Amino acid sequence: MAEQDPTASVFEEQRSYLFSIAYRLLGSVSDAEDIVQDAFLRWDREPLPDLRSPRAYLTTIVVRLCLDQLRSARAKREIYVGPWLPEPLITTGRTDLTDSLVLRESLSFAFLLMLENLSPLERAVFVLREVFDYDYPEIALSVDKSEANCRQVFHRARQRLAQRQSRFEATREQTEQITREFMRATTNGDVQDLLRLLAEDVVAISDGGGKAFAALRPVHSREKVSRGVLGSFSKAQPDSVRMEEVNGQPAIVATRGGEPRGVLLLDVKAGKVQALYAVVNPDKLRSVTTSAETGR
Repeated sequence: MAEQDPTASVFEEQRSYLFSIAYRLLGSVSDAEDIVQDAFLRWDREPLPDLRSPRAYLTTIVVRLCLDQLRSARAKREIYVGPWLPEPLITTGRTDLTDSLVLRESLSFAFLLMLENLSPLERAVFVLREVFDYDYPEIALSVDKSEANCRQVFHRARQRLAQRQSRFEATREQTEQITREFMRATTNGDVQDLLRLLAEDVVAISDGGGKAFAALRPVHSREKVSRGVLGSFSKAQPDSVRMEEVNGQPAIVATRGGEPRGVLLLDVKAGKVQALYAVVNPDKLRSVTTSAETGR
Protein backbone atom coordinates (compact mmCIF):
# COMPACT_ATOMS: atom_id res chain seq x y z
CA MET A 1 0.00 0.00 0.00
CA ALA A 2 1.35 3.41 -0.98
CA GLU A 3 2.09 5.77 1.87
CA GLN A 4 -0.18 8.79 2.13
CA ASP A 5 1.38 12.16 1.37
CA PRO A 6 2.06 13.69 4.81
CA THR A 7 1.12 17.13 3.48
CA ALA A 8 -2.28 15.83 2.38
CA SER A 9 -2.68 13.92 5.64
CA VAL A 10 -2.17 17.06 7.73
CA PHE A 11 -4.68 18.94 5.60
CA GLU A 12 -7.32 16.21 5.80
CA GLU A 13 -7.16 16.40 9.59
CA GLN A 14 -8.27 20.03 9.30
CA ARG A 15 -10.71 19.79 6.38
CA SER A 16 -13.92 19.56 8.42
CA TYR A 17 -12.85 22.42 10.69
CA LEU A 18 -11.95 24.63 7.73
CA PHE A 19 -15.27 23.85 6.06
CA SER A 20 -17.14 24.80 9.25
CA ILE A 21 -15.50 28.23 9.19
CA ALA A 22 -16.00 28.77 5.46
CA TYR A 23 -19.67 27.77 5.57
CA ARG A 24 -20.48 30.17 8.40
CA LEU A 25 -18.73 32.97 6.53
CA LEU A 26 -20.37 32.26 3.16
CA GLY A 27 -23.68 30.51 3.88
CA SER A 28 -23.06 28.24 0.90
CA VAL A 29 -22.08 24.57 0.99
CA SER A 30 -20.74 24.53 -2.56
CA ASP A 31 -18.76 27.76 -2.16
CA ALA A 32 -17.34 26.61 1.19
CA GLU A 33 -16.23 23.31 -0.37
CA ASP A 34 -14.59 25.20 -3.25
CA ILE A 35 -12.76 27.49 -0.82
CA VAL A 36 -11.46 24.55 1.19
CA GLN A 37 -10.30 22.79 -1.97
CA ASP A 38 -8.56 25.97 -3.13
CA ALA A 39 -6.84 26.18 0.25
CA PHE A 40 -5.65 22.59 -0.17
CA LEU A 41 -4.18 23.35 -3.60
CA ARG A 42 -2.26 26.29 -2.13
CA TRP A 43 -1.15 24.18 0.82
CA ASP A 44 0.00 21.41 -1.52
CA ARG A 45 1.71 23.71 -4.01
CA GLU A 46 3.58 26.23 -1.86
CA PRO A 47 6.74 25.48 0.13
CA LEU A 48 5.65 25.47 3.75
CA PRO A 49 7.37 27.06 6.71
CA ASP A 50 8.08 25.03 9.82
CA LEU A 51 4.59 25.20 11.28
CA ARG A 52 3.72 24.64 14.91
CA SER A 53 0.04 25.13 14.08
CA PRO A 54 -1.11 24.02 10.62
CA ARG A 55 -4.67 24.86 11.69
CA ALA A 56 -3.86 28.54 12.24
CA TYR A 57 -1.98 28.75 8.94
CA LEU A 58 -4.80 27.08 7.00
CA THR A 59 -7.46 29.14 8.76
CA THR A 60 -5.73 32.30 7.57
CA ILE A 61 -5.79 31.03 3.98
CA VAL A 62 -9.47 30.09 4.19
CA VAL A 63 -10.57 33.32 5.87
CA ARG A 64 -8.81 35.49 3.29
CA LEU A 65 -10.29 33.47 0.43
CA CYS A 66 -13.72 33.84 2.03
CA LEU A 67 -13.29 37.61 2.35
CA ASP A 68 -12.59 37.84 -1.38
CA GLN A 69 -15.62 35.64 -2.08
CA LEU A 70 -17.90 37.71 0.17
CA ARG A 71 -16.94 40.94 -1.56
CA SER A 72 -17.74 39.54 -4.99
CA ALA A 73 -20.93 37.87 -3.71
CA ARG A 74 -22.44 41.22 -2.73
CA ALA A 75 -22.63 42.29 -6.37
CA LYS A 76 -24.22 38.96 -7.35
CA ARG A 77 -26.86 39.27 -4.60
CA GLU A 78 -28.05 42.55 -6.11
CA ILE A 79 -29.27 40.71 -9.23
CA TYR A 80 -30.47 37.56 -7.43
CA VAL A 81 -34.13 36.79 -8.18
CA GLY A 82 -36.21 36.98 -5.00
CA PRO A 83 -34.98 36.60 -1.41
CA TRP A 84 -31.60 34.96 -0.81
CA LEU A 85 -31.32 32.22 1.82
CA PRO A 86 -28.32 30.14 2.88
CA GLU A 87 -27.72 26.80 1.21
CA PRO A 88 -29.09 24.03 3.46
CA LEU A 89 -26.48 21.88 5.17
CA ILE A 90 -27.49 18.37 6.25
CA THR A 91 -26.05 17.90 9.74
CA THR A 92 -27.52 14.53 10.69
CA GLY A 93 -24.66 12.67 12.36
CA ARG A 94 -22.24 15.58 11.79
CA THR A 95 -21.05 16.07 15.36
CA ASP A 96 -17.94 17.75 13.98
CA LEU A 97 -20.17 20.68 12.99
CA THR A 98 -22.60 20.74 15.92
CA ASP A 99 -20.81 19.36 18.97
CA SER A 100 -21.56 22.40 21.13
CA LEU A 101 -24.52 24.73 21.61
CA VAL A 102 -22.61 27.67 20.14
CA LEU A 103 -21.61 25.72 17.03
CA ARG A 104 -25.14 24.41 16.53
CA GLU A 105 -26.82 27.80 16.97
CA SER A 106 -24.31 29.48 14.66
CA LEU A 107 -25.47 27.20 11.83
CA SER A 108 -29.11 28.27 12.09
CA PHE A 109 -30.69 30.19 9.23
CA ALA A 110 -31.69 32.93 11.68
CA PHE A 111 -28.05 33.40 12.72
CA LEU A 112 -26.64 33.21 9.18
CA LEU A 113 -29.20 35.74 7.92
CA MET A 114 -28.35 38.02 10.82
CA LEU A 115 -24.71 37.92 9.68
CA GLU A 116 -25.83 39.24 6.28
CA ASN A 117 -26.17 42.65 7.93
CA LEU A 118 -22.42 42.82 8.48
CA SER A 119 -19.64 43.83 6.12
CA PRO A 120 -17.32 40.99 5.00
CA LEU A 121 -14.65 42.09 7.50
CA GLU A 122 -17.16 42.42 10.36
CA ARG A 123 -18.55 38.98 9.56
CA ALA A 124 -15.13 37.33 9.57
CA VAL A 125 -14.03 38.98 12.81
CA PHE A 126 -17.35 38.28 14.54
CA VAL A 127 -17.47 34.61 13.53
CA LEU A 128 -13.86 33.94 14.51
CA ARG A 129 -14.28 35.64 17.88
CA GLU A 130 -17.86 34.75 18.85
CA VAL A 131 -18.18 31.26 17.37
CA PHE A 132 -14.65 29.87 17.32
CA ASP A 133 -13.26 31.80 20.33
CA TYR A 134 -10.17 33.12 18.55
CA ASP A 135 -8.12 35.71 20.41
CA TYR A 136 -7.40 39.06 18.80
CA PRO A 137 -3.79 38.35 17.74
CA GLU A 138 -5.03 35.27 15.83
CA ILE A 139 -7.89 37.21 14.25
CA ALA A 140 -5.58 40.05 13.27
CA LEU A 141 -3.32 37.61 11.46
CA SER A 142 -6.23 35.94 9.67
CA VAL A 143 -7.80 39.16 8.36
CA ASP A 144 -4.55 41.12 7.95
CA LYS A 145 -5.54 43.94 10.29
CA SER A 146 -4.16 45.29 13.56
CA GLU A 147 -5.38 43.90 16.87
CA ALA A 148 -6.81 47.30 17.81
CA ASN A 149 -8.72 47.47 14.56
CA CYS A 150 -10.11 43.96 15.09
CA ARG A 151 -11.35 44.90 18.56
CA GLN A 152 -13.16 47.91 17.10
CA VAL A 153 -14.64 45.84 14.28
CA PHE A 154 -15.90 43.18 16.70
CA HIS A 155 -17.43 45.76 19.03
CA ARG A 156 -19.19 47.44 16.10
CA ALA A 157 -20.47 44.11 14.75
CA ARG A 158 -21.77 43.00 18.13
CA GLN A 159 -23.60 46.30 18.60
CA ARG A 160 -25.24 46.00 15.19
CA LEU A 161 -26.37 42.44 15.83
CA ALA A 162 -27.54 42.99 19.42
CA GLN A 163 -30.64 44.79 18.12
CA ARG A 164 -31.55 41.79 15.97
CA GLN A 165 -30.98 38.97 18.43
CA SER A 166 -34.19 37.42 19.73
CA ARG A 167 -35.41 36.37 23.13
CA PHE A 168 -37.59 33.37 23.98
CA GLU A 169 -35.70 30.94 21.72
CA ALA A 170 -37.24 27.48 21.64
CA THR A 171 -35.44 24.39 22.87
CA ARG A 172 -34.49 21.73 20.36
CA GLU A 173 -37.29 19.51 21.69
CA GLN A 174 -39.88 22.27 21.19
CA THR A 175 -38.64 22.96 17.67
CA GLU A 176 -38.75 19.27 16.81
CA GLN A 177 -42.29 18.86 18.17
CA ILE A 178 -43.65 21.91 16.34
CA THR A 179 -41.84 20.97 13.13
CA ARG A 180 -43.40 17.51 13.30
CA GLU A 181 -46.86 18.99 13.89
CA PHE A 182 -46.29 21.45 11.05
CA MET A 183 -45.32 18.62 8.70
CA ARG A 184 -48.43 16.65 9.66
CA ALA A 185 -50.74 19.65 9.16
CA THR A 186 -49.18 20.42 5.79
CA THR A 187 -49.33 16.88 4.42
CA ASN A 188 -52.94 16.57 5.63
CA GLY A 189 -53.89 19.95 4.18
CA ASP A 190 -55.24 20.99 7.58
CA VAL A 191 -55.34 24.79 7.50
CA GLN A 192 -56.73 25.11 11.05
CA ASP A 193 -53.88 23.10 12.56
CA LEU A 194 -51.44 25.15 10.52
CA LEU A 195 -52.92 28.44 11.74
CA ARG A 196 -52.69 27.20 15.33
CA LEU A 197 -48.93 26.75 14.98
CA LEU A 198 -48.20 30.14 13.42
CA ALA A 199 -47.50 33.37 15.30
CA GLU A 200 -49.68 36.36 14.43
CA ASP A 201 -46.74 38.21 12.88
CA VAL A 202 -45.18 35.18 11.18
CA VAL A 203 -43.10 35.74 8.05
CA ALA A 204 -42.33 33.22 5.30
CA ILE A 205 -39.21 33.65 3.15
CA SER A 206 -38.79 31.48 0.06
CA ASP A 207 -35.67 31.14 -2.09
CA GLY A 208 -36.33 29.91 -5.62
CA GLY A 209 -33.58 31.93 -7.26
CA GLY A 210 -35.77 32.34 -10.34
CA LYS A 211 -35.43 28.60 -11.00
CA ALA A 212 -38.38 27.27 -8.99
CA PHE A 213 -41.82 28.50 -7.97
CA ALA A 214 -41.44 30.79 -4.95
CA ALA A 215 -42.75 34.11 -3.65
CA LEU A 216 -40.53 36.98 -4.78
CA ARG A 217 -41.03 38.83 -1.49
CA PRO A 218 -41.42 37.78 2.14
CA VAL A 219 -45.01 36.83 2.99
CA HIS A 220 -46.56 38.15 6.22
CA SER A 221 -49.58 37.18 8.39
CA ARG A 222 -50.88 33.77 9.43
CA GLU A 223 -53.58 33.61 6.78
CA LYS A 224 -51.31 34.44 3.84
CA VAL A 225 -48.51 32.21 5.07
CA SER A 226 -50.80 29.21 5.64
CA ARG A 227 -52.34 29.59 2.17
CA GLY A 228 -48.90 29.93 0.63
CA VAL A 229 -47.54 26.85 2.40
CA LEU A 230 -50.45 24.63 1.38
CA GLY A 231 -50.43 26.02 -2.17
CA SER A 232 -46.70 25.42 -2.59
CA PHE A 233 -46.98 21.92 -1.15
CA SER A 234 -49.81 21.08 -3.56
CA LYS A 235 -47.86 22.47 -6.52
CA ALA A 236 -44.66 20.57 -5.65
CA GLN A 237 -46.53 17.26 -5.25
CA PRO A 238 -43.78 15.52 -3.26
CA ASP A 239 -44.01 11.75 -2.93
CA SER A 240 -41.95 11.78 0.26
CA VAL A 241 -41.77 14.21 3.17
CA ARG A 242 -39.38 13.49 6.01
CA MET A 243 -37.74 15.05 9.04
CA GLU A 244 -34.01 15.65 8.78
CA GLU A 245 -31.46 17.60 10.79
CA VAL A 246 -30.51 20.61 8.70
CA ASN A 247 -28.21 23.38 9.92
CA GLY A 248 -28.27 21.88 13.38
CA GLN A 249 -32.06 21.83 13.80
CA PRO A 250 -35.05 19.67 12.86
CA ALA A 251 -36.28 20.48 9.35
CA ILE A 252 -38.62 19.18 6.67
CA VAL A 253 -37.24 17.76 3.42
CA ALA A 254 -39.65 17.13 0.54
CA THR A 255 -38.60 14.89 -2.36
CA ARG A 256 -40.13 13.64 -5.59
CA GLY A 257 -38.70 10.75 -7.57
CA GLY A 258 -35.77 10.65 -5.16
CA GLU A 259 -34.84 14.28 -5.89
CA PRO A 260 -35.21 17.01 -3.26
CA ARG A 261 -37.91 19.56 -4.08
CA GLY A 262 -37.49 21.73 -1.03
CA VAL A 263 -36.15 22.17 2.48
CA LEU A 264 -38.21 23.97 5.11
CA LEU A 265 -36.85 25.26 8.42
CA LEU A 266 -38.92 26.85 11.17
CA ASP A 267 -37.83 29.56 13.57
CA VAL A 268 -39.81 28.86 16.75
CA LYS A 269 -40.18 31.35 19.57
CA ALA A 270 -42.54 31.30 22.56
CA GLY A 271 -44.16 28.11 21.26
CA LYS A 272 -45.12 29.54 17.85
CA VAL A 273 -43.59 29.57 14.38
CA GLN A 274 -42.17 33.06 14.00
CA ALA A 275 -40.49 32.55 10.63
CA LEU A 276 -40.39 29.95 7.85
CA TYR A 277 -37.41 29.53 5.54
CA ALA A 278 -38.13 27.54 2.38
CA VAL A 279 -35.29 26.71 -0.01
CA VAL A 280 -36.53 25.41 -3.37
CA ASN A 281 -33.76 26.68 -5.67
CA PRO A 282 -32.47 23.41 -7.20
CA ASP A 283 -28.91 24.76 -7.24
CA LYS A 284 -29.04 24.98 -3.44
CA LEU A 285 -30.40 21.46 -2.98
CA ARG A 286 -27.46 19.60 -4.52
CA SER A 287 -25.81 19.00 -1.17
CA VAL A 288 -29.11 17.59 0.13
CA THR A 289 -29.05 15.06 -2.73
CA THR A 290 -25.40 14.22 -2.09
CA SER A 291 -26.00 13.74 1.63
CA ALA A 292 -28.96 11.45 0.99
CA GLU A 293 -26.97 9.36 -1.50
CA THR A 294 -23.93 8.99 0.72
CA GLY A 295 -25.88 8.62 3.95
CA ARG A 296 -23.79 11.39 5.43
